[in-house]
This record gives sequence, C-alpha cells and structure tokens, in this order.
Amino acid sequence: MTEVQPIRYRSPDEDSGRWSGFSFRPGDIVISARSKSGTTWTQMICALLVFQSSELPAPLAELSPWLDWLGAPLAEVHAQLAAQAHRRFIKTHTPLDGVPIDPRATYIVAARHPMDMAVSLYHQGDNLDRARMRELTGQPYSAPSVRPPLLQWLRSWIDRDVNPKNELDSLPGVLWHLSDAWRRRRDPNVVLLHYHDLSADLEGEMRRLARRLGIAVADEVWPHLVRAATFDRMRSRAAQLAPDHAGVLKDRAAFFRRGSSGAGRELLSDDEFAHYLERARGMAPPDLLAWLHRP
Repeated sequence: MTEVQPIRYRSPDEDSGRWSGFSFRPGDIVISARSKSGTTWTQMICALLVFQSSELPAPLAELSPWLDWLGAPLAEVHAQLAAQAHRRFIKTHTPLDGVPIDPRATYIVAARHPMDMAVSLYHQGDNLDRARMRELTGQPYSAPSVRPPLLQWLRSWIDRDVNPKNELDSLPGVLWHLSDAWRRRRDPNVVLLHYHDLSADLEGEMRRLARRLGIAVADEVWPHLVRAATFDRMRSRAAQLAPDHAGVLKDRAAFFRRGSSGAGRELLSDDEFAHYLERARGMAPPDLLAWLHRP
C-alpha cells in the first residue's frame, strides 16, 4: 500500500514541513489544535499526567515545544526533543493530515466552538508583539493595520471564503482541521477533546485522557493535578505556562483572558447566529457540528 504523504501547510509563522525527519518514540503525544482552542490547556494536562506533580520541572513551552513554528531554529527544536528523557508531548497547530501518523504515538485534537475560538483569536491579536514575531521569523517590516471593532470583524470572519489549507484560522480552516480529526476519531491512537467538556468536567476529562494514554495516577494525587489544571490556577501561573518563551506576548496573564464558553454567541443576533450555522453546515459533517456546537 502506498504511504500517504502529509499535506504541507505553510504560513508566515509556521511550516508543517518541519515534521519531516522527526524521529518518533513509543509513547509520544502530539497535541493538534487550532489557535485559541485549548492547546495550552491540553499541554498542561499532559504535563501534569506525565510528571504526576503540580510543579513542573521547566516552563511549559520548553517541556512541550511547538515544532512547526518558524521562530525557533529547526535543528534546535529537534535537538531539544531528542534530549528529553520524559514522555514527550509536542504542540502543533497543523491538522493531522499534515503531520506523520506514527502508530507508536497518540494524537490529541482539542476543539472549541468556532465562535468562541474566533473571539479569543481577535483578542489574542491585540496581545501579540508583531515586531518581535517578524524578527524571529525573518519577515520584512509591514506597517500595522487597524482592525475593525470585534463584532464587525466577527461578521467578516464568518463570511470569508478562503482556501482552508491556506487560512487555517479562518472558519473554513477550523472546520477543515476538525473534519479531518473527526474522520479519525475511532482510530485507536486519536483522542478528541472539547473545550466545553474540559470546562464542565475537568477531572472526568483528565481521567479519560489518562486512560487513553495508559497513565496510572494514584487516588491521592488526582486532586492536586486537577486543581493545577483549572483556568484560575493556570492564569495565576502565566509566567511559567503562557506560550511565550521567545517574548512574543505583550502580557502573559492576558493570554488567559476568559476561559469560558459563549462569548461568540453573546455578540451575535439570532439572525446572525443562524447565518453562521448555515455557513458551517456547508463545511463540516452534521454529526461533527452537533458535537462541536453543544452549549
């Protein structure tokens, strides 16, 4: 059988081709999520399960490198991962069809209601040091653009018609990413997490993930791990947990802005939300949307 080659996704900040040549180990964990969909939360949960302690041995971004990001030299990232003695958990914003699928690894895809993801993405844009990002990724200078107010931007985000492979943080891109994961949801090494489920039953979801990863946790340890994974506790430790080891955030605490669901629906009228749902129905299977759009 011919091996299917991963799709190569590129943006000014990322290149999924950096996965080429990566040496997997038994037990590796790949965390795949769109921006502002629970990536850091999932990384933290994995860190707590791997180290069995609420105190981590290093900042989260060092323990769980973002392999696709162009802001760090590829050789350094590969060397960093090769030197890790603990069970590795690696961050990517690439869909699973863009990374090598290795039977020794487990792939966790974190999902969030697209409206909430979009609102969080908008606010995140205000917190990014664009000059620092250009410096790290070698992009030329560009004058800062003035963004429209949030509601105007959100309406435009819903209506944008783009190639999802080129604009992964667009609505078509988000649903492309999640549709691919949804097709794989019954694969033995693929796990889907929903931001709403983490909010509603954090301990239950952490225990489910531990079972899927084959990690045993003593009963007396669980309360400490669950407490460390709560939004408020993570926000209080923003200096260690925010994905900012290269200084691209203006305010690390602001990265943990709200941590709840419903922000997108609150902004839209009933007609506007119905229009969003109609747009989404043309981009993803109905069972995925039913799972994704829960309250």
